[in-house]
Amino acid sequence: MKPIGYWLNRTDKALTRYMDDMLGEFGLTRLAWQVLNAVQDAAAEATDADVLSVLAAHADRSTLAVAVERLLADGWAARPAPGRLALTPDGRRRLTEAAARVDAFRALCTDGISPEEYRTAVLVLERMTRNLEAATVPLPGPATGPGARGRR
Repeated sequence: MKPIGYWLNRTDKALTRYMDDMLGEFGLTRLAWQVLNAVQDAAAEATDADVLSVLAAHADRSTLAVAVERLLADGWAARPAPGRLALTPDGRRRLTEAAARVDAFRALCTDGISPEEYRTAVLVLERMTRNLEAATVPLPGPATGPGARGRR
């Protein structure tokens, strides 16, 4: 069995490739889709800081800035005030169209996976992430615990 890191990396690459290809007809990437959803989820407007906070795990500040600028240039979003983002009416309409494709993509990703299995997988990954984020000191010496099998 391959270690979880292998499957995490491979899954993330597959998700990004598929979403980038699928959303390409809308002029979007996976990251752009995530930015648009962060703006939409903020109700009327989102601040640049809101978007950065929500998507910090997905991209660094400069990569997000490029994605935001592209969405502004393509008419998906506008700046109602400095440092604020809002979907344009056309952006909101196009986002609804793209959402139908994303829903089909999500169904494809979870084919053969029960809601319980999906929930368990997400909860386990969330717990692993919190464990690692809370760890402030590297483990001393070679790993010797029950999960230590030469994995990296």
